[in-house]
Amino acid sequence: MKLKDLRKKIRRLEKRLQEGPKKLAKLKQKLNAAETAKAAKARKKAAARTTAKLSKPIEAKKSGAVKKPKKKLNLSPERRAQLAAAMKARWAAKRAAEANAKGPSGDNQHSAPPGPMPQAPENRPDGV
Repeated sequence: MKLKDLRKKIRRLEKRLQEGPKKLAKLKQKLNAAETAKAAKARKKAAARTTAKLSKPIEAKKSGAVKKPKKKLNLSPERRAQLAAAMKARWAAKRAAEANAKGPSGDNQHSAPPGPMPQAPENRPDGV
């Protein structure tokens, strides 16, 4: 390798090594700035949340707890009857399913376990 090339490589390497710590310091500075910004944002958000909690009951008292009125559905009488019938059928099916799941006894805590009933031990004449 020629001396000129070696000198050139050494110069480039020295320059890169000098820039390395500068880049590292710059990146660390950016990281610290980002962390402080994130912490400030979190503090600001928490403060806004606490003030919202405190001011919410006051606002509700001031406005008289105004609720949004329910939107009335524009249904024809036929469609309304159809929907009512469908809902009644659904509720009846749900009640039937619950009744089947519960079985004859209302509370399953004191009912007998499923399966054959255990028989009482028989007294044998030989005493065993």
